[in-house]
Amino acid sequence: MKAVAGRLLSVNVGLPRDVEWEGKTIRTAIWKEPVDGPVMVRRINIDGDDQADRAAHGGEHRAVFVYQIESYRYWERELDRHDFAYGQFGENFTIDGLADAEVCIGDRYRIGEALFEVTQPRVTCFRVGLRLGEPAMPSLLVSHHRPGFYFRVLDEGLVAAGDEIVRIKTGEQKLSVAATDGLLYLPKRSRRDLRRAVRIPALSDGWRGSFKQLLEQAEHKESRERGPDAPWQGFLPLTVASIERESRTVLSFRLTRSDGKPIDPPRAGQYLTLRLQPAGPQGPPLIRSYSVSSIDGDGYRISVKLEPGGAASGFMHTEVHEGDVIDVAAPRGGFALRDRDQDHDPERDGECPVVLISAGIGATPVFAMLQALTRARSDREVWWLHGARNREEHAFAEEVDRLLASIANGHRMVAYSCPAERDVPGTTFDEVGRLSIEMIRAARVPVDADYYLCGPDAFMRTLSAGLTSHGVPPDQVATEIFGAGPLIAPGVADHDRPAPHEPAGPSGGGPAVTFARSNLTVPWDGAYASLLELAEACDVPASFSCRSGVCHYCETGILTGEVTYKTTPLEPPTEGRVLVCCSEPSQDVTLEL
Repeated sequence: MKAVAGRLLSVNVGLPRDVEWEGKTIRTAIWKEPVDGPVMVRRINIDGDDQADRAAHGGEHRAVFVYQIESYRYWERELDRHDFAYGQFGENFTIDGLADAEVCIGDRYRIGEALFEVTQPRVTCFRVGLRLGEPAMPSLLVSHHRPGFYFRVLDEGLVAAGDEIVRIKTGEQKLSVAATDGLLYLPKRSRRDLRRAVRIPALSDGWRGSFKQLLEQAEHKESRERGPDAPWQGFLPLTVASIERESRTVLSFRLTRSDGKPIDPPRAGQYLTLRLQPAGPQGPPLIRSYSVSSIDGDGYRISVKLEPGGAASGFMHTEVHEGDVIDVAAPRGGFALRDRDQDHDPERDGECPVVLISAGIGATPVFAMLQALTRARSDREVWWLHGARNREEHAFAEEVDRLLASIANGHRMVAYSCPAERDVPGTTFDEVGRLSIEMIRAARVPVDADYYLCGPDAFMRTLSAGLTSHGVPPDQVATEIFGAGPLIAPGVADHDRPAPHEPAGPSGGGPAVTFARSNLTVPWDGAYASLLELAEACDVPASFSCRSGVCHYCETGILTGEVTYKTTPLEPPTEGRVLVCCSEPSQDVTLEL
């Protein structure tokens, strides 16, 4: 049904500029100015407009940002300000009507000659606070349910101030912009609404991916796994009970409790964090995380690949022996088999197939999942898809075949990218080349399955995109990247980042802050506004977006110690996690950065 839903009051454009902010150079195009007369709207932009950070703004699904005059008036009252002008909130279209609580993701509107589709709420970003001179603005936009939204351009055309806004179609699932925004940023999320969100075709890939992760966290009950019920807090000494060679480059270490107590089994797919002392008890520690590749009655097994130049893997392969004691943090991580008995989705078959996909040492967490399915005597169809270089570097080969043989409906596809002469197809491997979406299609792997992927970043990105294009729903694909994920720091001018180091100037006198992945310990200095600022001063990679406790991009694990929040987050992180953008240490802390 077509209906006039509002009116376009102003078309605003602006080009990127460099702005100095807190000692950094910020590239931003949030300064927008009104233009007169008709303006051409194109697939990814408006003539005369551009975006500085296309990772968070712009592109096909964020071509036009929309904000309502009613919200202008609201903020004038709330902030006691009367200096706003069109474009003040960084919007391309200032409109009358289309409230965030009424517009739904997927709604379509005709404005002038162009046709638009609503794709997502505003990206919560510190730059709106920079533009308005209100640092808390990202948090306020969310908590007051007035984010604004983005249009995708379906039909290009001319638009002008004064044009009517005509609704052409209501979006699937009928999930409003305000509800979608709250679903990402606010507490007490509805799992039903998360499932609705990931099924909206119009929703941008970034938001769908975020909702998929939140849904996985809910299904894995991560708060329970990381909370007070964890087997132990901090680090506990475990004994190396045995060491076994899995391949030319992989050793497995079975770890048992030094006090003789039985272990608390993790969920298949989780990892252990080790604190290693290659320079002795008084030397700086190395902290590394390794997936649990097996759980038995009295020990954890981790499998470590020897990396060229790897300080931790080299130490584990050459210096660790049976009987040695290693400090280990309790199992954690949300990459785990869905518990369909406890969290049944009535819209899907609880006995749907399981597809375990890995490359190289990425096999470790999914191998633990295969063991869990075998122990549970699951009658689900199980597919094992793995890529390795050749038999010499193919870990767990015999164990996997033995487990698959015990499953009534088990399938295997192993691809060797560089098989040796003695590697015969049909024995330890099945395909020549790198594991690919083309191989998966040719093998007729079920589309309607629970997929679990682990491996190098490029492998993960390529296969995840291929599975989506193949028709696998995004909420049915769980991923675990081996190694650090990409740094998210929208709008900050890129530069060659040096290795993490102590901050310039005199040392602080506060608690010790250990950045575990960066192998760096520095004293806290109260001159920094947050742990994020300290990390930035040390060139420790730390992601952020809002810098005010809203977006959770900066969320990281805390292994030891406690923090206090200078700004109360909109939603507290789960137990064992902290937001570094708005916190400072209250005692010595160890962070997973």
